[in-house]
Amino acid sequence: MGLTRYKGRPENTEGRLDKEIRVYDFLDDLGIEYERIDHGPADSAHPETLEEVEESLGAKICKNLFLANRQRTKFYMLMIPAEKVFRSSDISKQAGSSRLHFAEAEYMEKYLDTTPGSASVMGLINDKDHVVQLLVDSDLLEQEFIGCHPCINTSSLRIRGEDIWQRFLTAAGHDYILVHAE
Repeated sequence: MGLTRYKGRPENTEGRLDKEIRVYDFLDDLGIEYERIDHGPADSAHPETLEEVEESLGAKICKNLFLANRQRTKFYMLMIPAEKVFRSSDISKQAGSSRLHFAEAEYMEKYLDTTPGSASVMGLINDKDHVVQLLVDSDLLEQEFIGCHPCINTSSLRIRGEDIWQRFLTAAGHDYILVHAE
Protein backbone atom coordinates (compact mmCIF):
# COMPACT_ATOMS: atom_id res chain seq x y z
CA MET A 1 0.00 0.00 0.00
CA GLY A 2 2.57 2.61 1.10
CA LEU A 3 2.40 6.22 2.12
CA THR A 4 1.91 9.11 -0.31
CA ARG A 5 5.10 10.79 -1.48
CA TYR A 6 4.81 14.50 -2.25
CA LYS A 7 7.21 16.72 -4.16
CA GLY A 8 8.47 19.54 -1.97
CA ARG A 9 6.94 21.34 0.97
CA PRO A 10 3.35 20.92 2.15
CA GLU A 11 0.85 23.24 0.45
CA ASN A 12 -0.85 23.92 3.76
CA THR A 13 1.54 24.56 6.66
CA GLU A 14 -1.17 25.13 9.26
CA GLY A 15 -0.42 23.14 12.41
CA ARG A 16 3.20 22.49 11.41
CA LEU A 17 6.03 23.59 13.68
CA ASP A 18 8.26 26.55 12.83
CA LYS A 19 11.36 24.34 12.95
CA GLU A 20 9.89 22.11 10.21
CA ILE A 21 8.96 25.10 8.03
CA ARG A 22 12.51 26.49 8.47
CA VAL A 23 13.88 23.28 6.92
CA TYR A 24 11.60 23.60 3.87
CA ASP A 25 12.51 27.30 3.51
CA PHE A 26 16.23 26.50 3.72
CA LEU A 27 16.04 23.72 1.12
CA ASP A 28 13.82 25.77 -1.18
CA ASP A 29 16.15 28.80 -0.96
CA LEU A 30 19.02 26.55 -2.07
CA GLY A 31 16.97 25.03 -4.89
CA ILE A 32 17.45 21.55 -3.45
CA GLU A 33 14.75 19.19 -4.66
CA TYR A 34 13.20 16.83 -2.13
CA GLU A 35 10.22 14.57 -1.71
CA ARG A 36 8.22 14.31 1.50
CA ILE A 37 6.07 11.77 3.29
CA ASP A 38 3.83 12.62 6.23
CA HIS A 39 3.18 9.85 8.75
CA GLY A 40 2.78 8.96 12.41
CA PRO A 41 5.85 9.11 14.68
CA ALA A 42 8.72 7.24 13.00
CA ASP A 43 11.68 6.46 15.22
CA SER A 44 13.29 3.48 16.91
CA ALA A 45 10.30 3.26 19.26
CA HIS A 46 8.02 2.78 16.23
CA PRO A 47 9.94 0.34 13.97
CA GLU A 48 6.87 -0.68 11.95
CA THR A 49 6.24 2.95 10.92
CA LEU A 50 9.92 3.45 10.15
CA GLU A 51 9.92 0.41 7.86
CA GLU A 52 6.82 1.65 5.99
CA VAL A 53 8.35 5.13 5.62
CA GLU A 54 11.62 3.76 4.21
CA GLU A 55 9.75 1.60 1.71
CA SER A 56 7.52 4.48 0.59
CA LEU A 57 10.44 6.95 0.42
CA GLY A 58 12.69 4.64 -1.53
CA ALA A 59 15.51 5.71 0.77
CA LYS A 60 16.95 4.45 4.03
CA ILE A 61 16.45 6.67 7.02
CA CYS A 62 19.74 6.58 8.85
CA LYS A 63 20.26 6.68 12.60
CA ASN A 64 21.14 10.12 13.87
CA LEU A 65 22.77 9.96 17.29
CA PHE A 66 23.40 13.11 19.31
CA LEU A 67 26.59 12.66 21.30
CA ALA A 68 28.88 14.58 23.62
CA ASN A 69 32.22 14.11 25.30
CA ARG A 70 32.20 13.36 29.02
CA GLN A 71 32.71 17.03 29.95
CA ARG A 72 29.82 18.13 27.69
CA THR A 73 32.13 20.64 25.99
CA LYS A 74 31.98 19.07 22.50
CA PHE A 75 28.86 17.85 20.74
CA TYR A 76 28.47 15.59 17.74
CA MET A 77 25.76 14.23 15.49
CA LEU A 78 26.57 10.79 14.15
CA MET A 79 24.81 9.64 10.98
CA ILE A 80 25.06 5.89 10.44
CA PRO A 81 23.03 3.30 8.52
CA ALA A 82 20.29 1.83 10.72
CA GLU A 83 21.81 -1.65 10.62
CA LYS A 84 25.16 -0.49 12.00
CA VAL A 85 26.06 -0.38 15.69
CA PHE A 86 27.42 2.62 17.56
CA ARG A 87 30.56 1.62 19.45
CA SER A 88 31.69 4.57 21.48
CA SER A 89 35.37 3.68 21.62
CA ASP A 90 35.65 3.22 17.83
CA ILE A 91 33.76 6.37 16.87
CA SER A 92 35.43 8.46 19.60
CA LYS A 93 38.86 7.53 18.30
CA GLN A 94 37.90 8.35 14.70
CA ALA A 95 36.40 11.68 15.79
CA GLY A 96 39.53 12.56 17.77
CA SER A 97 37.52 12.97 20.95
CA SER A 98 37.45 11.56 24.44
CA ARG A 99 34.84 8.86 25.00
CA LEU A 100 31.52 9.89 23.45
CA HIS A 101 28.20 9.32 25.19
CA PHE A 102 24.61 10.12 24.35
CA ALA A 103 23.98 13.79 25.11
CA GLU A 104 20.99 14.96 27.10
CA ALA A 105 17.88 16.13 25.24
CA GLU A 106 18.29 19.68 26.56
CA TYR A 107 21.49 20.09 24.49
CA MET A 108 19.81 18.70 21.38
CA GLU A 109 17.02 21.24 21.78
CA LYS A 110 19.45 24.07 22.54
CA TYR A 111 21.76 23.51 19.55
CA LEU A 112 19.59 21.75 16.93
CA ASP A 113 16.05 22.79 17.94
CA THR A 114 14.93 19.19 17.81
CA THR A 115 14.02 16.43 20.23
CA PRO A 116 15.00 12.76 20.63
CA GLY A 117 13.49 10.68 17.85
CA SER A 118 13.51 13.67 15.48
CA ALA A 119 17.25 14.34 15.23
CA SER A 120 18.52 14.76 11.71
CA VAL A 121 21.19 16.47 9.67
CA MET A 122 18.55 19.13 8.93
CA GLY A 123 18.87 20.36 12.52
CA LEU A 124 22.30 21.76 11.69
CA ILE A 125 20.61 24.82 10.14
CA ASN A 126 19.72 25.80 13.72
CA ASP A 127 23.30 25.47 14.97
CA LYS A 128 24.30 29.05 14.16
CA ASP A 129 27.37 28.94 16.43
CA HIS A 130 28.63 25.67 14.85
CA VAL A 131 28.83 23.86 18.17
CA VAL A 132 27.85 20.45 16.75
CA GLN A 133 30.36 18.48 14.66
CA LEU A 134 28.80 16.12 12.12
CA LEU A 135 30.19 12.58 11.90
CA VAL A 136 29.14 10.62 8.80
CA ASP A 137 29.57 6.89 8.26
CA SER A 138 31.42 6.31 4.99
CA ASP A 139 28.71 3.96 3.68
CA LEU A 140 26.23 6.85 3.57
CA LEU A 141 28.32 8.69 1.00
CA GLU A 142 27.56 5.87 -1.43
CA GLN A 143 23.77 6.26 -1.08
CA GLU A 144 22.02 8.05 -3.95
CA PHE A 145 19.27 9.24 -1.60
CA ILE A 146 19.21 9.96 2.11
CA GLY A 147 16.03 9.81 4.16
CA CYS A 148 15.81 12.22 7.08
CA HIS A 149 13.32 14.07 9.24
CA PRO A 150 12.74 17.83 8.83
CA CYS A 151 13.38 18.28 12.59
CA ILE A 152 10.12 16.48 13.40
CA ASN A 153 9.53 12.72 13.22
CA THR A 154 6.06 12.90 11.66
CA SER A 155 7.47 13.78 8.25
CA SER A 156 10.40 12.34 6.31
CA LEU A 157 12.34 13.73 3.37
CA ARG A 158 14.08 12.04 0.46
CA ILE A 159 17.06 14.11 -0.67
CA ARG A 160 19.93 13.32 -3.03
CA GLY A 161 23.01 12.48 -0.98
CA GLU A 162 25.21 14.76 -3.07
CA ASP A 163 22.86 17.68 -2.32
CA ILE A 164 23.25 17.08 1.41
CA TRP A 165 27.03 16.56 1.38
CA GLN A 166 27.87 19.37 -1.02
CA ARG A 167 25.15 22.03 -1.05
CA PHE A 168 23.20 21.73 2.19
CA LEU A 169 26.15 21.40 4.57
CA THR A 170 28.07 24.19 2.87
CA ALA A 171 25.09 26.55 3.17
CA ALA A 172 24.57 25.51 6.81
CA GLY A 173 28.23 26.27 7.50
CA HIS A 174 29.08 22.73 8.56
CA ASP A 175 31.49 20.08 7.40
CA TYR A 176 31.78 16.47 8.44
CA ILE A 177 34.29 13.97 9.69
CA LEU A 178 34.17 10.65 7.88
CA VAL A 179 33.93 7.63 10.21
CA HIS A 180 33.27 3.94 9.79
CA ALA A 181 30.96 2.07 12.15
CA GLU A 182 30.71 -1.73 12.22
